[in-house]
Amino acid sequence: MPQEQYTHHRSTMPSSEGPQVYKVGIYGWRKRCLYFFVLLLMILILVNLAMTIWILKVMNFTIDGMGNLRITEKGLKLEGDSEFLQPLYAKEIQSRPGNALYFKSARNVTVNILNEQTKVLTQLITGPNAIEAYGKKFEVKTVSGKLLFSADNNEVVVGAERLRVLGAEGTVFPKSIETPNVRADPFKELRLESPTRSLVMEAPKGVEINAEAGNMEATCRTELRLESKDGEIKLDAAKIKLPRLPHGSYTPAGTRQKVFEICVCANGRLFLSQAGTGSTCQINTSVCL
Repeated sequence: MPQEQYTHHRSTMPSSEGPQVYKVGIYGWRKRCLYFFVLLLMILILVNLAMTIWILKVMNFTIDGMGNLRITEKGLKLEGDSEFLQPLYAKEIQSRPGNALYFKSARNVTVNILNEQTKVLTQLITGPNAIEAYGKKFEVKTVSGKLLFSADNNEVVVGAERLRVLGAEGTVFPKSIETPNVRADPFKELRLESPTRSLVMEAPKGVEINAEAGNMEATCRTELRLESKDGEIKLDAAKIKLPRLPHGSYTPAGTRQKVFEICVCANGRLFLSQAGTGSTCQINTSVCL
C-alpha cells in the first residue's frame, strides 16, 4: 500500500521541466540523398522522353506505319530497299504497279514450295554458277497459255513452231530423234553427220530430201547403198553423171569415139565399155572380177 501511494504521488506532482517536442521527418545526410535520387530520377525521365521522341522521329513512326513500312487494309506495304536476315513467310509478295521486283543475295536465292507436312515439292535455286529447278514437271508457256517447252521424266516437248540451234558444232543427239521436218535457215547449209556411228533415217510413209535452191551431196568413206525392198529406185534428172566408173579394156582398132555403154555385172557392179556395132559388155567381163 505505501508503494502504491508513492507512485500515485509522483504521478500527480507537477513537473518542473517544460513539455518535450519530438521532430518528425528526414534531416541531415538522409535528406540530401533523397533530393539527389529525386533529381536523378527526373533527369532519367527527361533523357528517356528525349530518346523516345528521337527514335520516333528517326524511325518515322506515324499512324499508318513505321518508315517505309505502311500498314494497309490488304497487309503491309514496304517501299525502298529491304534486307531480311531471317526467313520471310508471306502469302503474296508483289511490287508497286509499274515497278520491277528484285531479289538480291550474296550467294543464292532459293524458293521452296511445301505441302501440309512441310515437305518440299518444288524447289528453285539460283546460284552464282547455275540455276537449278527441282520438280515433277517443268513448263514454259506464253502469255496466251501456249506451251513452248515442257520436261518431265518421260519426255521433253518443244511446242514452238521452230527450234533454232545456233551453236557452231550443231546439236548432238545420243539417241534417236523424231521430227516431221528438219531444215536449215535460208542461205544456210544443213548437215546431218554421225562421226563414229551410222546415221539412219526412217519413216513409214517415205523420206523426202529436197534442195530447192542448191545442191545435195551424200558422201561416205566406204560404201553408199541405195536399197528398195518392195519398190524401185528412180533417178529423175536432165543429166545423170557417173564420172568415176571403171572402163573396160576392149578398144577396137581405128576407133576413137567417146561413146560408151553402161554394163552391169552379176554382182551389181557398173562399168563403162566402149560402144561398138554390137554390145561389148561380154568382152570386158574381166572388170567384174
